[in-house]
Amino acid sequence: MSFFQLLMKRKELIPLALFTTVAATGALSFALYSLRKTDVIIDRKRNPEPWETVDPTAPRKLITINQEWKPIEELQKVRKATR
Repeated sequence: MSFFQLLMKRKELIPLALFTTVAATGALSFALYSLRKTDVIIDRKRNPEPWETVDPTAPRKLITINQEWKPIEELQKVRKATR
């Protein structure tokens, strides 16, 4: 019995098949989207040490390299006033 014959025989399985297909399509499309991002590196042969080519001025998700912290004047005034 083929898949479509089974669905026609038991119509209560149609929503289940529909939701499963939509979920699998969404998961596959998100996986492909994630692999095309610049944060993910798959090819280790052409670029075996990718951390050497990181641009420190470009923002990253979890870490920023060589970030300089500057005090905010308003917060310094508040800090001095509350002491």
